[in-house]
Amino acid sequence: MPHNAAKVSPLFLTRRAGVLLHPTSLPNTHSFFQAHPYPQMHGTLGKDAYLFVDFLASSGLSVWQMLPTTPTHADLSPYQSVSAHAGNPELISIDWLAHHGWIDANDNWNKLNADKALLQAIRAECAQQFYVRIENNQDLLKKLQYFCSENSYWLDDFVLFMALRKHFDNQSWHHWPGSIKKRDPEALREWREFLAPDISLYIFEQFAFSEQWSALRSYAKEKSIYLFGDMPIFVAHDSADVWAAQHFFNLDKEGVALTVAGVPPDYFSETGQHWGNPHYNWHLMQETGFSWWLNRLRTQLNQFDLIRIDHFRGFEAFWEIPGDSLDARTGEWVKAPGKEFLTACFKAFPDLPLVAENLGLITPEVEELRHAFNLPGMLVLQFAFDGNNKNPHLPHRHSLDDVIYTGTHDNDTTVGWYESLSENQQILVRHYLYASEQPIHWLLIETALASIAPLAIIPLQDFLALDGEHRMNVPGTTGINWLWQFSWRQFPEGLDELIYNRLDRYERLV
Repeated sequence: MPHNAAKVSPLFLTRRAGVLLHPTSLPNTHSFFQAHPYPQMHGTLGKDAYLFVDFLASSGLSVWQMLPTTPTHADLSPYQSVSAHAGNPELISIDWLAHHGWIDANDNWNKLNADKALLQAIRAECAQQFYVRIENNQDLLKKLQYFCSENSYWLDDFVLFMALRKHFDNQSWHHWPGSIKKRDPEALREWREFLAPDISLYIFEQFAFSEQWSALRSYAKEKSIYLFGDMPIFVAHDSADVWAAQHFFNLDKEGVALTVAGVPPDYFSETGQHWGNPHYNWHLMQETGFSWWLNRLRTQLNQFDLIRIDHFRGFEAFWEIPGDSLDARTGEWVKAPGKEFLTACFKAFPDLPLVAENLGLITPEVEELRHAFNLPGMLVLQFAFDGNNKNPHLPHRHSLDDVIYTGTHDNDTTVGWYESLSENQQILVRHYLYASEQPIHWLLIETALASIAPLAIIPLQDFLALDGEHRMNVPGTTGINWLWQFSWRQFPEGLDELIYNRLDRYERLV
């Protein structure tokens, strides 16, 4: 298949609009938590997710974009996961399990102050109940067996990795004993047998996530809502992916990363960003037909209708930082086999529905690669108003090859962004937008909806007119991110009708 034969996703053949909201930002109004709500226990795939789909449908919004739904490390970042395939078990709804007869909810759970450790213990108790019940439920048992068989290409390594990680007090795998660190076959067999109880728990969690996700996706499909996922280009060093396929990464013989990923100084950071992800052994990946990546895409396509590739520019050239340096500025650009990689992807999945995140330091070569495969890019209105009338984010520069955003999860909310501008900058924004005096959040939302770009995505915080206190992430910082949740009380009465009317105005009702 010639590389320029990639098809544009059908989702871009009709003008439409969607919302950006990670499932963790849903409220947590499950009956399990009503007695003692815990403010940092985030949303799940339970009833609030279905209520949110209902809101999207009544508003005329047809796309729900979210961040990666994989399990996180302690910093909660969805972009540093212990697996590129697994679902985040903390998104599992305990209420859903009880409602579907998998467990009997324990009344004592409502008397406890929920935290992360408690929820892990509760999921372990749920797993015990589940395994007892499936002995007399052949249909559910066959479902579980089918799930394990279909996902064995990642599940077998992941559940062993998680059990080992627990056994070794959450140490990174390259600190484990040599035989299991280096995946000696006999050691793998012995540890699988020794850790069988924990492995069964992690299998249960992934099966529960998969079933709950499939149910939610089916409900969204009934409402004509498409799910838009996010796939980081790199994976975390402390992950099942790197441990299970060390040869595909640039590591030394002890598993330590020789080079790591990041970016040089840019809009988000004056000193660049040091992400710490190990770089790929692209030569070996290419020799093996990019099979590792094709499996990763297979998993994503089982969950989403549209997939954003984060940091797309890394497929043309990536910023390579020495593994022993903590300064992102010590890195250099290294070419990647982007054309060969994408050709293999579209040969395996001819209708692969990708969006390229092409923000930051984007060169003509990156854009040439994107256009060669007909991949929509991203435009962000908050980046537009720097006084340069050739800025590609300005509305008069938009094209049919883009997805338009007011802001992303890495940006401030529109209200927070505008309030941070100087008076002269605010005047510049207003003058470009016809000197309008309407509230800034609606002004930027309508500007996005009026764009020629076929898909417009609005962060929920902007629809709710929320300020910078409700920001999802501040790049380059830790400890304050990924915690935001909305409350249904924040929704103005009739918001769905206001959104619906504006989508109608700009021909974005599908």
